[in-house]
Amino acid sequence: MLRTLLVDDEPLALTILSDYVGKVPFLQLVGATTSPIAALQRVQAGEVDVVLLDIQMPELTGIQFLKIVGNRCRIILTTAYSEYALDGYEHDVVDYLLKPISFERFYRAVQKLLPSPGAVSAPEPRQPTDAATAVADTATSDFIFVKTEYRLQRVDLADVLYAEGLKDYVSLYTGQPANPTRLLTLQTMKHLEEKLPVSRFVRVHKSYIVALNRIESIERNRIYIGKAVIPIGDTYRDEFFRRVEG
Repeated sequence: MLRTLLVDDEPLALTILSDYVGKVPFLQLVGATTSPIAALQRVQAGEVDVVLLDIQMPELTGIQFLKIVGNRCRIILTTAYSEYALDGYEHDVVDYLLKPISFERFYRAVQKLLPSPGAVSAPEPRQPTDAATAVADTATSDFIFVKTEYRLQRVDLADVLYAEGLKDYVSLYTGQPANPTRLLTLQTMKHLEEKLPVSRFVRVHKSYIVALNRIESIERNRIYIGKAVIPIGDTYRDEFFRRVEG
């Protein structure tokens, strides 16, 4: 169990996150506080494994909190302001959640705390429980933010055609299939896959993720989206055809 502390100056946010933590079997809620100073004392005393941390708070900001605690615990940032994301990633946060936070997005973030798939008795990252699936179908955000060289770029999920992995970079193709727009992002395929809702996207190859509703046709081991021909890898074949054939 990962000892989890919630820090936010909004009581309603603490109530929502407390409920979310209670639904995840490998998290143990050890406290919820509006005081970052009190939270800092608990972290320094070694009582906490994970902190879900707001950024805009009186007494001490989330970024200042990060600088003080260092690597004493793992941090997931929760905020209504996307402009702080780069600061957060510079301090190696686990994830950056933009309010309002759905359970599906929260669930994917805390899955990153696990050392490896199956290392803790918990649902598989890409196969959530029935309850989580229901939330994913109804509460998934319509957009994500991806890190580019100079900024965080909003990407509407409805515009995404497919993603192509390039080592530590990912090319996102969006827009019209006949003339797609390419966006180069500074992240790995694994990180992108964790951000995308499982109900709408599927990994089909070690180097490709596709939007299910943008697939135009499938021929043997190839997927066609506009002019793009995307291979289906052996490792992903059974799961992909299970998804498309129902």
